[in-house]
Amino acid sequence: MNPAPALAYTAFAGQRLLARGRLAEVAVAVHAAAARGGDAELLVFDDRTGQQVDLHLGGDADAVAERYRESVDQSAADAADDAPPENEAPRGRGRPRLGVTAREVTLLPRQWDWLAAQPGGASVTLRKLIDQARKRGEAGTRQRLAREAAYRCLNALAGNAAGAEEATRALFAGDRDGFADRIDAWPADVRDYLLALADGAFSGADDESESGATAA
Repeated sequence: MNPAPALAYTAFAGQRLLARGRLAEVAVAVHAAAARGGDAELLVFDDRTGQQVDLHLGGDADAVAERYRESVDQSAADAADDAPPENEAPRGRGRPRLGVTAREVTLLPRQWDWLAAQPGGASVTLRKLIDQARKRGEAGTRQRLAREAAYRCLNALAGNAAGAEEATRALFAGDRDGFADRIDAWPADVRDYLLALADGAFSGADDESESGATAA
């Protein structure tokens, strides 16, 4: 099972996968399941965060689809409003603007000497070092968010299952094989979903060590 795509939601009926896709599609599937009745608890998760989503299922299937189609469309519009404008002003001929800002940097003499000896000089080297540090930080953030998403869903779907506590410890320890072993006997839909959500929690550590090796 591949990692969760952006704008994807997943619904479970008990421990059985009910639907997965955009929120409007999942909401319609949950609406139909609720109409059929049954004892299985219906849970919907945001795949990006692992947070449970409360759905308003009033009306018919078309009304539910329209309600959550509008919700997603509005979220996309808000994100577009926050994005930086493209081609804000026409660019003239000549060398493109770098967008750099000059500010004072205080370093020890030996540090200035080291920077000056690097290919491209001090400014180029500092920019490269900062970019490498940012990449390592972003990898760590992705790892943390994936771990938290998997933890939330594990608690909701299998918090009382055999091995849940051990699986949680393996998840937070970054032990991919240990996590997979602890949940291997769980219902296939739950197991595969948790493995997909947790994938980034384990791969992030590898990314960080590779970035560190490059920077060194």
